[in-house]
Amino acid sequence: MRERMNWDGSQPMEDFLTDWTASVKDRDFVPACGDSSRDAAERIRTCLVDLTREPGAVALVTHGGVTVDLLRTLIGDDAVPVELIQHGVPSCAITTLV
Repeated sequence: MRERMNWDGSQPMEDFLTDWTASVKDRDFVPACGDSSRDAAERIRTCLVDLTREPGAVALVTHGGVTVDLLRTLIGDDAVPVELIQHGVPSCAITTLV
């Protein structure tokens, strides 16, 4: 899996962070170097649906920001803690979907 935004040095870090903030507030905002929050969540959701056709448990590894995008899509913004929306899922966290 891949993150929805990656800073690759092609833009100043300040511009990247401005885009990140805009993409958190407006899920349809498309940043200069990545996907909108809504598009990234749909990409991950589609992958999970496809994986349900496989037998057994599945583990996916990705960054916390795109995990939050998925949660916002699946359960809605009001159900996702503000801390997660603002800062993403902490490093090394495990998110279990049942």
